[in-house]
Amino acid sequence: MNIDSIQNGIVIDHITAGLGMRLYDLLGLEKLDCSVAIIKNVHSDKQGKKDIIKIDADIPVNLDVIGYVDPGVTVNIIQGGVLVEKKRIDMPETLTNVIFCKNPRCITSCEQELKHVFVLTDRKHKVYRCLYCETKAN
Repeated sequence: MNIDSIQNGIVIDHITAGLGMRLYDLLGLEKLDCSVAIIKNVHSDKQGKKDIIKIDADIPVNLDVIGYVDPGVTVNIIQGGVLVEKKRIDMPETLTNVIFCKNPRCITSCEQELKHVFVLTDRKHKVYRCLYCETKAN
């Protein structure tokens, strides 16, 4: 399989195999009017298998979403066909409007303008809880 290199854009690399589509959905990449390649189950010496997302446009991506879905992912910024920046993404301490509280009694259910804020409460088990009602995120 041959996927062309990109001149200006972003490569999200070292995604745990099977999580590429979830990242695609949460990042809203289907709304882009540029080429986006999702490469699944690529051989990796370190991980065995991995997913890769290539975005052929220089756009901002929500690093909090990436850190929430799969901490340890690498985000590569490409300009003029050259790697200019490489970021290793970690779990964010807080998530705002990335995931939404499922508790029907939470204040975010009736106060529509209130932001959905989740706080990292257990890094080892990747647990986020609603700031307002402490419901665990799924």
